[in-house]
Amino acid sequence: MNHTIKIFLVLLLAMVSYGCDDFLEEAPRSEISLDQFFTEPEHAQNAINSLYRTGAPQLYTSGGVYSGKQAMYGQYMSGFFDNEYKGQEPYIQFAQQLTLNAINTDGFMNDIWSGMYASIARANNAIRYIPETPGLSETEANRLMAEARFFRAFAYFYLVRLYGEVPLISEPYESLENLYQEKNSVSEVYDLIVQDLTFAVNEGGLSDNSMVNNAYRVTRGAAATLLSDVYLTMSGFPLQEDHYADAATMARQVINSGSYSLVQNDLMENGEVDFANSAYNKIRRDEALAEEYVYVVEFMVGIDNSTYPQWSYPVALTSEVTYAITNGAYQPVDEFLWGYDAENDLRLQNKQYFHTTYTDDEGNETTFPPTPYIWHDTEALFETATSGKDARIYGYSEVLLLAAEAIAQSEGVTAEAVNYLAQVRSRAYWKQDMETIEQELSGLSTEAFVQEVWKERYRELVFDFKLWFDMTRTRTYPLTSEAGNGDITFVNLVGQENTWGQTFQDKHLLLPIPDRELQRNPQLVQNTGY
Repeated sequence: MNHTIKIFLVLLLAMVSYGCDDFLEEAPRSEISLDQFFTEPEHAQNAINSLYRTGAPQLYTSGGVYSGKQAMYGQYMSGFFDNEYKGQEPYIQFAQQLTLNAINTDGFMNDIWSGMYASIARANNAIRYIPETPGLSETEANRLMAEARFFRAFAYFYLVRLYGEVPLISEPYESLENLYQEKNSVSEVYDLIVQDLTFAVNEGGLSDNSMVNNAYRVTRGAAATLLSDVYLTMSGFPLQEDHYADAATMARQVINSGSYSLVQNDLMENGEVDFANSAYNKIRRDEALAEEYVYVVEFMVGIDNSTYPQWSYPVALTSEVTYAITNGAYQPVDEFLWGYDAENDLRLQNKQYFHTTYTDDEGNETTFPPTPYIWHDTEALFETATSGKDARIYGYSEVLLLAAEAIAQSEGVTAEAVNYLAQVRSRAYWKQDMETIEQELSGLSTEAFVQEVWKERYRELVFDFKLWFDMTRTRTYPLTSEAGNGDITFVNLVGQENTWGQTFQDKHLLLPIPDRELQRNPQLVQNTGY
């Protein structure tokens, strides 16, 4: 539990118990006390607004140019990504070398842990007091409650996947009772997550518009997508409960809403893909495409600038841009890129997902290891050194892949499941038509088809940071071929060597609980192996 909360409670009780004559007491003029908060609609709205930048969203906004985002840590754990500045960010090396523990990653892990519980505490207060806030209509109160429960569920979804059993706190801290809480089971944590998201989807009155068309507020589509992901994860390890049909239902709800679609490649007169106006370059150039983005973290120039463009060039190219520093903080290793078909996958062609060359004004070309071109903000890099482009957490392509996997697991390899997977693959496989791809997929067994979905998640969602969670829920490691033809074989994760020559053990399926949290809370027990 967050140490700040404990200190706050102790100080609060001390102040309350300290006697003082009335004539010495002065009402604060610039502060809102606890009993004054949630007394106006604006208070409730501000409480919810704060959740958009804490907890799970913070994983995609926190972190500097050298360290990368907290959400990248699982990608480093997978062994498939590198960071040029890992020498001064040693916890990245500990992840790659699988030598992390509660001590050597304490500061980094504590930032994640405490950030999640701070967000949960805010959400708990909002959920408790919004229904009592004067002046709020029932419709507005339900919507704000839905947003609060969405963010609480989102935070617990990350906690339970990263750490396993964690303390389940669902009420505000208003006394020193139960200050030190034990871990709850993984199943209990998921129960609350499902309850929260079910309310958000069915009772919150959230908008059916896309998030971009809803003033960047949480939508029904975002809540349903998250719940679909939750159900799919519950169906895998460690719970292995069969919720595939539930996952399919939620994904279908998003698909059938009509609010989303895949952006398509532009074609030239000869019918070939116009690389400069491919779907991926459209996504790159636009701040956020309404139909493509289901849940995003918003950035705004001058208020909260995005650092993602600074990772689109390696350190060696810093002198060519207006930023003070660039860094290859998210460089895919060769073994990862082998998972793409080098000849047929548009995403692997230069200046699509990645790029490897820079040409200066005099025509001189510099070659460098692949870095993310999808984050290449031309104006920010070469003019302003500020970017407001948003970060995608859930895109419509992931919804289609969630649906394809869930339907195949619950109903078999139906035409519907095949179509959803083929939509994503055909956009990338620019030399094949969708009908051919559907024919290839239709004859597969359920197991083989599901693995094709996993392959597409591996390739498509590389910038959404989902690979490590896929590896842990399936307990498989994607073994690629040096031939670079996109072949991926899924082998047991535990016992497999990563690209750095280190072997995954059972303990690596979870992260260590930060040491300082263990010292604060004597009821906590460290995860096995750490």
